[in-house]
Amino acid sequence: MRGTRAQCGECAGIDRARSVAADTLADDPRPYHVYLAWFGDGLVKVGITGVGRGSARLLEQGAVAFTWLGRGPLMAARRAEELLRVALGVPDRIPYERKRAVRAGLAGVEGRGAELVRAHAVAAGIGDGWPESLERLPCRVVDHGEAFGLAAIDRVDAVVSGLVEGAVVAGTVVAAAGPDLHLVEPAGRRLVVDTRVLAGWPLERAPAGASGAGVVVREVPGVQGGLF
Repeated sequence: MRGTRAQCGECAGIDRARSVAADTLADDPRPYHVYLAWFGDGLVKVGITGVGRGSARLLEQGAVAFTWLGRGPLMAARRAEELLRVALGVPDRIPYERKRAVRAGLAGVEGRGAELVRAHAVAAGIGDGWPESLERLPCRVVDHGEAFGLAAIDRVDAVVSGLVEGAVVAGTVVAAAGPDLHLVEPAGRRLVVDTRVLAGWPLERAPAGASGAGVVVREVPGVQGGLF
């Protein structure tokens, strides 16, 4: 299995039918947050999440820092999301590959919220088009650096993007952000394991001296690639 989806196609299709992203829940009575998330320099996105979920969605995405923008009904939040995407020139999704590529060289906590503060200021100045039913929220940047253990990430040598029968991934977990586990192998190589490829595989303590086998590795530039 080399995909990153933890469900079969049929189950994923059912989930999609009840997905906020699919715009099939227009009558959802629950309140939603509109947020800005920061993953690295120049990597800011806008999105929405249920108020009841708190910051869980931001942690799942590996957002290094975020701030709320507004709160209100689903369709108002959705309209604001599109308005802000255009007004701020930011996307509503960023590939995990881009997020993990910058994670080892992030600025300190003091400098990580600057882009969010600037973007929030622009959003706060929007008048025409802002949904009346959406409450504006002040800029309060929340940093996830400590929760993720980002201080332990000094580089990324390779990304484990697939497993085959008999595969072993062995190492010490030093950080975790979104679906990514950052491991250090006994020999010192820094790996990122995309845990979405681990669905259905056992997780247990590795025997002493274990090394990777049957693992599909995508090396970062400058490091030899292949299977090991």
